[in-house]
Amino acid sequence: MAKELEMSSLHTEPSTVALENGEASKDLDDDGRPRRTGTLGWVAGPAVLVAFSFITYFTSTFLADSYRHQGRRNYTYMDVVRSHLGGYKVQLCGVAQYGNLIGVTIGYTITASISMVAVKRSNCFHKDGHEAACSISNYPFMAIFGGIQLVLSQIPNFHELSWLSIVAAVMSFAYSSIGLALSIAKLAGGGGHVETGLTGTRVGVDTSGSDKVWKSFQAIGDMAFAYAFSTVLIEIQDTLKSPPPENVVMKKASLVGVATTTLFYVLCGCLGYAAFGNDAPGNFLTGFGFYEPFWLIDFANVCIAIHLIGAYQVFAQPLFGFVENRCRQKWPENKVIVKEHAVRIPLCGVYNFNVFRLVWRSVYVIITALIAMIFPFFNNFLGLIGAASFYPLTVYFPIEMHIAQAKVPKYSCRWVWLKILSWACLIVSLVAAAGSVRGLAADVKTYKPFQSQAHE
Repeated sequence: MAKELEMSSLHTEPSTVALENGEASKDLDDDGRPRRTGTLGWVAGPAVLVAFSFITYFTSTFLADSYRHQGRRNYTYMDVVRSHLGGYKVQLCGVAQYGNLIGVTIGYTITASISMVAVKRSNCFHKDGHEAACSISNYPFMAIFGGIQLVLSQIPNFHELSWLSIVAAVMSFAYSSIGLALSIAKLAGGGGHVETGLTGTRVGVDTSGSDKVWKSFQAIGDMAFAYAFSTVLIEIQDTLKSPPPENVVMKKASLVGVATTTLFYVLCGCLGYAAFGNDAPGNFLTGFGFYEPFWLIDFANVCIAIHLIGAYQVFAQPLFGFVENRCRQKWPENKVIVKEHAVRIPLCGVYNFNVFRLVWRSVYVIITALIAMIFPFFNNFLGLIGAASFYPLTVYFPIEMHIAQAKVPKYSCRWVWLKILSWACLIVSLVAAAGSVRGLAADVKTYKPFQSQAHE
């Protein structure tokens, strides 16, 4: 995460120039959004992270309280918005939420392939030296990732994902800890002088003034989207049993999750920036800020891939459920859609097989994998999707539903402050979207599908 002080972290996704030969470009960042080499520096980087953590937790408590309406459960985010707000806002919520979920699953396909390739490249560097080309295509690994998702996508619903979520969380903790340990080791070992600054990269030395502004916009948007777990909060809350009340449990889980995430983000950012300075690689583990011990780098990248395998399902399952429920409502007599076939699997018990679920989910996984292969710069577009969805899903709807649910008087002090927070976050999303559009336009100009391109 060094570059979001220059805010980068331990996940990475490729730019177009890096995808075919399997290398992570130096323009990458952590959460699957392209890292802008512009930096926020020692002061703004941690400050923005902490600010977003507070905002996200604050609004997530509103969202958790909105789960029940007049005692009745709402099973999805759209159901919650329908119960509290209604009208066109329900459709707006659906577009923002499911568009975001589609984008994230495509981005995770690209990101996971980068980590898989990094394992082979790490072994190649160890064997042939750090100056070796070690060019390896990402595309076979995207296909492998897609094949794994074909199997996991047949998990019937979100309620049966708990084991996969636990595995993903453990993997996330593992690779983050490895990244921290390697940064500390580099600092302890000296490693030479590095350039850092209170405001990050220097205008006129590391970057131009306009680039600094645009890249700062992009970095802020990336950090905001890093906390956008509200996209699936309601679906996760729906898996909880009461008592205790679901909203109480969800608030505690959100507090622990946001606090832990922020701690790791700040530690990775500060230690990584201290270790590498303004020249920090976009990713310590796939961008080869570290080469040794190669076996530890390999293990960390395997952890990233496993984490993303689980994360893909966490974001895909709500979309699967939405499409399947709509189809069941529209064609309730169609046996292909509604009929379940019990199949006994040795050592696993009975599995309920559904033809429509098998076909639709398989087609979705294949399409997302193909899009990831054809449009590797899709990650810039993912940043745009993130900027567009952060405001409505994490800020606007939770605040509006709280105002409606708590009957906050219009123009009261609380109402005014909530509206100010909402408008401020809208501005952040707009400037982040502008930065992503600029990056997307630059990628499109140099895009050549399925062709290797030279590195800067």
